[in-house]
Amino acid sequence: MLPLHNFKAYIQQNTLFSTDDQILLAVSGGRDSVLMAHLFKLAGYQFGIAHCNFNLRGEESVRDEHFVKMLAATLEVPVYVKHFETKAYASSHKISIQMAARDLRYQWFEELSTAEGYAYIALAQHQDDAIETVLLNLTRGTGIAGLHGILPKRGKLIRPLLFLTRVEINALVEKEKIDYVEDSSNLSANYARNKIRLKVIPPLKEINASLELTFQQNIQRFADTEQVLQQVVAELRSAMFRTEHDGLYLSIEKVKSLNPQKLLMFELLKPYHFSEAVIADLIQALDKQSGISFFSTTHQLTLNREELIISPLKKEESGQHLLWHPTEETIEMPHGSISSKRLSKAEFDTNYQIERDPNKAYLDADQLIYPLILRSRQPGDRFKPFGMKHYKKLSDFFIDEKIPVTRKDAVPILLNGNGEVIWVAGMRQDNRYKIGAATKNITILTYSAPYITNSKQS
Repeated sequence: MLPLHNFKAYIQQNTLFSTDDQILLAVSGGRDSVLMAHLFKLAGYQFGIAHCNFNLRGEESVRDEHFVKMLAATLEVPVYVKHFETKAYASSHKISIQMAARDLRYQWFEELSTAEGYAYIALAQHQDDAIETVLLNLTRGTGIAGLHGILPKRGKLIRPLLFLTRVEINALVEKEKIDYVEDSSNLSANYARNKIRLKVIPPLKEINASLELTFQQNIQRFADTEQVLQQVVAELRSAMFRTEHDGLYLSIEKVKSLNPQKLLMFELLKPYHFSEAVIADLIQALDKQSGISFFSTTHQLTLNREELIISPLKKEESGQHLLWHPTEETIEMPHGSISSKRLSKAEFDTNYQIERDPNKAYLDADQLIYPLILRSRQPGDRFKPFGMKHYKKLSDFFIDEKIPVTRKDAVPILLNGNGEVIWVAGMRQDNRYKIGAATKNITILTYSAPYITNSKQS
C-alpha cells in the first residue's frame, strides 16, 4: 500500500501547494518519478507530466520516452515531451553535459509551466538526494545555503518525496509491482554525484546506520541558521547602505567593524554577484589607495576614499567589458582573440618552456580571480610591467612603446577579478602574476591579433 497519508501530510506541513493547483511533474521514467506520479494520481491532485529526452543514450532514451507516454496514458493525464541537442548545447556554452542537461531541463519546465498554467513543478528528489547534494556542495566548497541542500519548496519548484529514502522508495515500488525503466548512467561512477552515491555514502552508513535521519535533522538546523543569518544581513543592509543617483554607498569604517567580516560582506554583496575570492581581495584593499575597482558579472565596486561605491555596469560598457569565465578556453574580441591553457607546474616543466613572445603570457593560475575582465584602456590604468617593481601608468607605457594614437584603443587590457591589470595583450604582462618559485599551476594565454607588436617582455 502506498503511503498516501504521509504523502499528503508532508505536502500540507510544508505548504507545497493547494488542492486547486495544477502541478507539472518532471518524470524521467525511473522509480522515483514514477512513484511520485502514482501518488499524485491516488491523492486526486491535478497534474500533467513533462519528460525530457536529452538524446544521450540512444535506444535507451527512446525507450524512456515511450514508457513515460504510456504511463501518462494509463494515468489519464497530459504529457509533454521535449527533445534536446544536449551535446551541442554543452559544446557551444563550454559546460559539462550534466550542466547542459540541467540548464535545458529547468528552462523548459519554466516555459512549459507558464504556457500551460501549472502553478508548480514537482521534482522526485528524496532524502538520499538531499544527502548527496550536501556532500557534493561540501566537496566543491559552499556557504550555509549549500549545507541545507535541497529544500522542500523554492520558488515554483517543489519536492514532495523528501519524506522518503531511496530504500523506502525501492521497497514500495517492488511491493506494489510498479513498472519503471532504469537509467544505466545511474550505475556509472563517472559522474561526481554517482561517486558520492556509490562510493561515499555506503561507508558513512556503516558508521551511522541512521544517516538519513541525522542528515535530515542537520539540514533543518542549517536551514534555520541561514534564516537567522539572512535576518541579520537584512538589518545590516538597511543600516549600512546609502542609495544615491550613481549607485549604492557603503562606509569603509562600517565594513571594517563587521565580524565575521568576510562572511557578512559576502552575504551583503551577494545580490550584486561578487565572488568570494573578489570579496577576500576587497577586504585586503580597504586600507589601500582610492580608485581601485572590483568587478562581478553585473556590477562594479570602487573604493572611493571613505566609502565603497557599487554601481551596475552600464549598457554602453557591455561592448567594452567582456567577462571571461574559467570554463571558456577562448574569448573573441573585435580586435582578435585570446586562448587559455591551464596546467600544473610539473606538466609545464616537462612539456613547455617560456617563449619570449609578447603575444603569450605565462601566469600563476592560482592568483587569477574569475571572471576576468577584458576591455580597452581607461584613464588611470596602471600596472607593474614584467621585470619592474614599480607601477607605471598605461598611458606612459604606450608613449614609451611608441603606440600610435589610432591603435591605443584596440589594445586589449586583461584585468583580474579584483581589478588589477594582468596583461596588456600583445605587449607586456604584469610582474605580479609571473611564474615564481611557489607557483603550482600555470595558465598560458595566447593572443591572436590582426597585427603583431614588436614589444618584448624583459
